Amino acid sequence: MPDVYDALRAEAGEIDDLVAGLSPRQWSLATPAPGWTIAHQVAHLAFIAHLAGLAVTDPEGFEALAKAARADFQAAVDAALTEYLADPPERVLARWRTELATATDALAAVPPGEMVRWLVNPLPPQVIAAAGMMEIFAHGQDVADALGVRRQPRDRWRHIAGFGARTRDFGYLARGLTPPAEEFRFELTGPSGDLWEFGPAGSDQVVSGPAADFCLLVTRRRHRDDLALVARGAEADRWLGIAQAYRGPAGDGPKPLSA
Repeated sequence: MPDVYDALRAEAGEIDDLVAGLSPRQWSLATPAPGWTIAHQVAHLAFIAHLAGLAVTDPEGFEALAKAARADFQAAVDAALTEYLADPPERVLARWRTELATATDALAAVPPGEMVRWLVNPLPPQVIAAAGMMEIFAHGQDVADALGVRRQPRDRWRHIAGFGARTRDFGYLARGLTPPAEEFRFELTGPSGDLWEFGPAGSDQVVSGPAADFCLLVTRRRHRDDLALVARGAEADRWLGIAQAYRGPAGDGPKPLSA
């Protein structure tokens, strides 16, 4: 499995390939996110990459943006989208490429053991890179769905699955719930058949199934009813209905495809 920075670049490259040759009409296609076109999705990714790059290269500039985001994250996102979408699609794509390259190279260059300030707490640069990969996976899935493209599961998604396990509590916090004290066990089957394990082996709360499905669940791109994930334990089963690997409002979430 590539390191997280190479995995981040590869994930971005796959989505870049999806959008690079789109016509202006296709850039305006609606995606599953209400009110968002493909252009919105790429502009959002550019903004997130910009934030990550600033966190390393310009801490004061990052703090100014982060302060606004902490006060009202959605308003900060909307303001950034307005700025990015003032440009034509080819410029939005170019900005994403530049912002992502800057952020990835900056994070990879952070000396071992150093932390990087982030929206809530300082984090290891590898964790911020995994969060960025999760964002690209999620919004890239929206782009793929808008274009009717079926994505091939990748072994590099282990970084996303690990991030989803690490952020188990976000689904509770987004709903004002107290996370359980007991840690969960995650036993996920990667695309190549390897078992990806996270959490203590002795836990009574276990989530198992395909790793690709787990990534779709924690990014809230598919409803649990459409995924082959199995919970053992009442709390693990409850979690399958609220899982999310990002902070912020839970929203309505996806509806079952059969609905």
